[in-house]
Amino acid sequence: MCNRKCLFSLFLVMILLLSGCNAGEPSGGSDGKTIDDEPYEAVEYSLYPYPEGGYVGDVMPFVTKDDQLELYYLCETDTNGQGYHPIYKFSTTDLCSYKDHGMVLKYGTGAEPDPALGTGSVMQDEDGLYHLFYTGHNDNGNNGKGKECVMHASSTDRENWVKDEEVLFFAPDGYSKDDFRDPEVFWVERDQCYWLLIAAREEETLGGVVVKYTSKDLKNWEFVGPIFAPMSQYMLECPDLFNIGDKWYLTYSWDCVTYYAISDSMDGPFVPARDNILDGKGLTEGNGFIFYAAKTAELNGNIYLCGWHGRAGVSSDSGIYQWAGNVLVHQLVQLEDGRLGVKAPDTFDNYFTEERSFRAVSKQGDVKIDGNNITLSSESGSYALADMGTRPATMTLECDVTLDQDGCAGFAFGGSESDETYTALCLDARKNQLHYEGYEIADLYDMEPGAVTRFDFNKDSYHVKLVFENEIAVMYVDGTKCLTSRIMHSTNGAHIGVFSLGCGASFSNITMKVHE
Repeated sequence: MCNRKCLFSLFLVMILLLSGCNAGEPSGGSDGKTIDDEPYEAVEYSLYPYPEGGYVGDVMPFVTKDDQLELYYLCETDTNGQGYHPIYKFSTTDLCSYKDHGMVLKYGTGAEPDPALGTGSVMQDEDGLYHLFYTGHNDNGNNGKGKECVMHASSTDRENWVKDEEVLFFAPDGYSKDDFRDPEVFWVERDQCYWLLIAAREEETLGGVVVKYTSKDLKNWEFVGPIFAPMSQYMLECPDLFNIGDKWYLTYSWDCVTYYAISDSMDGPFVPARDNILDGKGLTEGNGFIFYAAKTAELNGNIYLCGWHGRAGVSSDSGIYQWAGNVLVHQLVQLEDGRLGVKAPDTFDNYFTEERSFRAVSKQGDVKIDGNNITLSSESGSYALADMGTRPATMTLECDVTLDQDGCAGFAFGGSESDETYTALCLDARKNQLHYEGYEIADLYDMEPGAVTRFDFNKDSYHVKLVFENEIAVMYVDGTKCLTSRIMHSTNGAHIGVFSLGCGASFSNITMKVHE
């Protein structure tokens, strides 16, 4: 017969065995409503890079013949002098890791047309020579010719670029001499010539327009006229033209937002799509750069929309983002009605491969937990919340979400020992919006969203994929819309959870994956 000492030893062994079975899962507190904090360590930006000492501005994608995506971009710093925005370059084959090539084109002197460089495009001619068309900007006005002009550089290796000594051209008569930028150049087989699209401003009647030039030799350009003139915005920056199937799409940017229009022909007419914003829109005028200046690239049969996510403003988690930040790339999807949608790049599935187990606990309200399925219910004026433990610095989370027709539900961040409050990333059927702006969950009843994108909640269930890298959080819904945010409240050991606000909601088939 076993004595007390033997029984106690056996009890200790059983405790150790049970603890071992839960290895890798968040540990719970003694009250059944807490999950202990886990270590948190920020990672280097791999999915969303930026240069050391600077930020990523307008992106100019180019795909090489050996399937490498090069992202030329305007490099912004906080110490711009008389010259600024040299062109730098990243390259990638998988959108999961990038090589930093540094500066490839320097700005000119104050006596030249380009002491500041503006957006352009890179292409290769039939003889193999590479061409970089870009904007020259000089606030002195180039002796009355205008502040902005189209300029050109060439290269044999895409690393060493030689500028032309002369400007290709300034704005034509009838168009603003100071707002004439962002040349996009490409070969059109049908017309046996090159097209050049540029953002211009016809000040008398049309306002911001996209105009077209043509050329046989990339040197002599003939002005054709506007290809898109919606008569609605001051400028249509960074235009890009591409097709999917039998539709043609024109992307352009203004108001801190990337928009798009659709046509049945590359010649137009182009009509802005219904709800033609694919990522978020900041509601603070002039400081809501959530996804800007995006242009497309086709890589390995997929079309990607390549832009940037602005750096945080004076207050964190506010939806206020300044000009320039990190690279941000979405994969485009053509919807059944011809409109565009976005989803996380498929290549991310090869990056996040290790499934992470989790254990959820009820924190507030009516919560039912069944493995990786969580159901919540809350009355008007209250909310329900479940906590799933410390959010890893980089990870994906996927699930299927259902919520009441006029409900609001989503993902919560907080609940750590250092900060017990939770903020909310929302799927808001009340307002037909996705939004995040750093509010605590209870405050959502009284506060208006600050960073949003419209979303039609007209189905029974929605598939959500969240991608995190440090404070950058991108929420994709149904391959149609996304909302990108910088959520500082989700970092430094904060937990991730799910919530419902005055409604019923369920989060089913929750899976988390991390990078090995």
